[in-house]
Amino acid sequence: MYSIATVVDDLIDRIMVDPRLNANPQVNETHQRIPPAGFKYLVTEMVCWATGGPQSYTGRSMRDVHQHLKINAAEWDAFLEDFQQTLDKFNVPQAEQAELREIVAGTRADIVL
Repeated sequence: MYSIATVVDDLIDRIMVDPRLNANPQVNETHQRIPPAGFKYLVTEMVCWATGGPQSYTGRSMRDVHQHLKINAAEWDAFLEDFQQTLDKFNVPQAEQAELREIVAGTRADIVL
């Protein structure tokens, strides 16, 4: 959990200020309104749950959370670049990177228009 929380902390800090993501007015408004600490908590909880940890994800569904943001494919790709930069920063082993990328890829249909 501690390693996941550390990676999520960096990722959320990274995406909150990414101008490619914040060019979307809905995303920018959400980034201004939602406290990063709560966002980090829920993402950490979700990743721990998705990777088989004992935690349960208590947040709303990916579709419910993202539908109003109208995220497009280019914004998704920008997020994936940020995600990869974070994985590289912490030298996450390739096997774990593959597992995390698969988890993230599984959310695409619920996030991207």
